[in-house]
Amino acid sequence: MFKKFSPSTDIAGQTPPKSSVQRSIRAAVLQQWKIGPETLEEIWPKKETLIHVKCREHISIYTIQSVPLFFQHFDGPFYPTLRLLHQCKLISPETYSDNKPTLKQCIDADPFLLPKVGVDRGAIRFLLAGAPMMCPGLTSAGGYLPPPEEALPKGTVVAVHAEGKEHAVGVGITELGTEEMRRVNKDVAVEIVAHLGDDLWALQTL
Repeated sequence: MFKKFSPSTDIAGQTPPKSSVQRSIRAAVLQQWKIGPETLEEIWPKKETLIHVKCREHISIYTIQSVPLFFQHFDGPFYPTLRLLHQCKLISPETYSDNKPTLKQCIDADPFLLPKVGVDRGAIRFLLAGAPMMCPGLTSAGGYLPPPEEALPKGTVVAVHAEGKEHAVGVGITELGTEEMRRVNKDVAVEIVAHLGDDLWALQTL
């Protein structure tokens, strides 16, 4: 979504949304991310002015004090930026006896903002190129899917972790339910909308 994205050519304008629109956005974020009002207040204080940055290809980026917090494509779900996910500090590797946390330990330690999935080492280079994540990369021994009792449906916004990495390396949306991923073990599992090193990641402010 953010390949060859440049503020000088891809931003059409910046305006603060009306109060009623901001209330609708808050309600949608609370529902889609499954977070509480207190967490959202820490991310987006009501006293701060939200700015809607209108971009090419029907992309909207929302900022606070020029810092991108989340984005949207058309009228789709709201995606937190990867930098916002990284503001939640993981448990230090020194916590573990071997000084190297497993993918599941990293996922369990990451404060709750989005549901998590994880890909194995072999999928990392494809993820960092923005390619869709295929089912085998998540169902393998090096990948991670939530347990059946926490199964995610198709269309869920997820943080994408990677084997051997402490922080989320991408944000995506599931193209299949997680139990269906296990069952069919083929086809696209997660569409990547933002990833480490893309042009949105490079923009600390707008």
